[in-house]
Amino acid sequence: MAVKEVKAIAKEVSQSPRKVGLVASLVRGRTVADAITILEHTPKRAALAVKKTIESAAANATNNHGLDKKTLKIESIQVGHGTRLKRFKPVARGQAHPFQKRTSNIRVIVTGSEKVKKKPAAKAAAKSTSKESK
Repeated sequence: MAVKEVKAIAKEVSQSPRKVGLVASLVRGRTVADAITILEHTPKRAALAVKKTIESAAANATNNHGLDKKTLKIESIQVGHGTRLKRFKPVARGQAHPFQKRTSNIRVIVTGSEKVKKKPAAKAAAKSTSKESK
C-alpha cells in the first residue's frame, strides 16, 4: 500500500499568524481524528479555521485520492503571513496612527494509506456456486 500526501490551504484567514500558529502547534503530528477532537475543545477563535482546513485536507484525501480515513495523519501544518490591510486609527489632537490588520495562510499536509479494495469476484463466484447446487 502506497502512502500519499494530500494538502489543503486556507488563505486570508482574518487573524494574525502568531495567534493561529499557537493553535496549529497543538495538533502538529497527530492523527486527523485526534486533531479534530482537540480543536473542538480548544477555546480559541483560530481553532475553527485550523479545524476546517484539516477537515478539508481529510475530505480531499478520502474523496479525491481514495485514502482510508482511519489512517490519516497530519504530516505538517504551516501557518504563514497573508496580506496585510493597512489602516489608520484616530488618536489625540486630530492625529492618526497607522496599524495593520494581519491575515494568515494555513497549509495542511495529510498522509495516509490507500483503501483496501474488496474483491467482488469472490461474491460472484459464491453466488454462482450456490445457484448450481440448487
